[in-house]
Amino acid sequence: MFQLLRYLKPFRKEVFWGPLFKWIEAVFDLVLPLLMARIIDVGVAARDSSYVIRMSLCMFGISLLGLFCALICQYLAARASQGFGTVVRNKLFAHVQSLSHAEIDGLGTPSLITRITNDVNQLQVAVAMAIRLAIRAPFLIIGATVMAMLLDLKLSCVFLVAAPLVAFTLYLVMSRSIPFYRMIQQKLDGLGRITRENLSGVRVIRAFSRQQTEKARFQQASASLCADSLLVGRISALLNPLTACIINLAILAILWFGGVRVQIGALSQGQVIAFINYLNQILLAMIAAANLVVIFTRAAASGQRVQAVFDTQPSVISPSVSQTAASTASAPRVAFDHVSFAYAGAEKPVLSDICFAAAPGQTIGIIGGTGAGKSTLCQLIPRFYDATDGTVYIDGLPVDQIPLPHLRARIGYVPQHAVLFAGTLRQNMQWADPHASDERIWQALETAQAAALVQAMPQGLDSPITQGGQNLSGGQRQRLTIARALVGQPDILILDDSASALDFATDAALRAALHRQMRKQTMFVISQRVHAIAQADQILVLDDGRLVGCGTHDTLLAACPVYAQIVQSQQQKEEHA
Repeated sequence: MFQLLRYLKPFRKEVFWGPLFKWIEAVFDLVLPLLMARIIDVGVAARDSSYVIRMSLCMFGISLLGLFCALICQYLAARASQGFGTVVRNKLFAHVQSLSHAEIDGLGTPSLITRITNDVNQLQVAVAMAIRLAIRAPFLIIGATVMAMLLDLKLSCVFLVAAPLVAFTLYLVMSRSIPFYRMIQQKLDGLGRITRENLSGVRVIRAFSRQQTEKARFQQASASLCADSLLVGRISALLNPLTACIINLAILAILWFGGVRVQIGALSQGQVIAFINYLNQILLAMIAAANLVVIFTRAAASGQRVQAVFDTQPSVISPSVSQTAASTASAPRVAFDHVSFAYAGAEKPVLSDICFAAAPGQTIGIIGGTGAGKSTLCQLIPRFYDATDGTVYIDGLPVDQIPLPHLRARIGYVPQHAVLFAGTLRQNMQWADPHASDERIWQALETAQAAALVQAMPQGLDSPITQGGQNLSGGQRQRLTIARALVGQPDILILDDSASALDFATDAALRAALHRQMRKQTMFVISQRVHAIAQADQILVLDDGRLVGCGTHDTLLAACPVYAQIVQSQQQKEEHA
């Protein structure tokens, strides 16, 4: 957590002046019992109403000054805490954006969302409370004890007995409640994961009539979180009655022994009242200190989780431009040289010893069974992951020597699951190039067989798109995501099974249009349909992470048993149909 304090540097003035004003308020609070004692011992004892009024007005003025100082501290604490939270949240989000897919997979999307929102909020609260109470509470405890000792040293022994008892009570309660706060944060992650899964997969849940099952799963996670929260709440609820009991016993002791001291003339009645006020101030300050411990404990757990994200370094590092060597004009557009890849913690590699080369203007088809490594192979080209062994080349350059912005600007990637973002259709189409003209967008829509779809929309390119493109069908989303990639005019286009929701006629028209448009570009097409890749210049056949065939459709049909088996199985399905 302390490593995150560097983000408070822009708010050094607030961090300095806020506690100072709160300290001034605490000084005023310590003066008020003395004035009350003077009113009782001088004004009330002598029945001097003018003295009582003067001292009351003085107390009122000091209270107003204390209120003024408290408001200034509150304002400065709000500025510092909200500014700190904003800076941390922005830095955290930017750092997450710099992480590669491997790190994001390891941390988990629901956990990252919880850390950016809930955990940063806990840190904000800790900063605000630190400015408001971290100095005031200890100062009041020490100051009230010192003031009581100055009034009467013997009677202040009650303070010296009560304070350790209250501190021991605080320790017992906090030591048992603190571990639950860490557990609660972890269970919030789980609840966030279930919520995200249900909201994103609501159609699947309804299609399988799993609403009741998912409700039960959510209720179980929520009930577990509730149970821990209630348990820690019950433990924390013991704090106030136990400390109040100790303080009330201490007040009885003060009244008893104070009465004896008053009778012998060693202490005045007003001083006894001042003692009680100081004791109440100690009680309130200790409760505030206990709340600070709870807040700081939760913030420490949240700070560790946030710092863990900052400590996670991306495995895919973008080199500087100066490190990039000159490309070779005669080199293949894309080449894999004995490339192997394994996910972190996996028992065996997903890809093993892959070798092939793709020239400019070629179409490369990739086919294989489920889990054969087709998508993983294509994700190595834009360096979503780095190869475990071997090298991926773009125009003769290893991809790890090309700056990531330059590399990915040359690649149009259309993932398996079509994703659109909330906004207008034009804004979605301009992701690759924010300055893309409407003419270029319409050309890409024509190629992607989506022009008629957009023309049918009342607002055309200004039509609204909801989050994830949920106001469109699966096939519409796929065509629009293909168009979005084409707007960037990439040198390499990767279609990762991105036409699976299209009918055969639209798919054929799309392939023909892409063939006309991508004459100089290299295109990778991943598909489960043989007819979608049959006309490719090269077809890569993957089986259990290995390249078992590479060639044209006719060549593979004669020489690759795996490919022949795939073709035969699909022909049998078509015949049956």
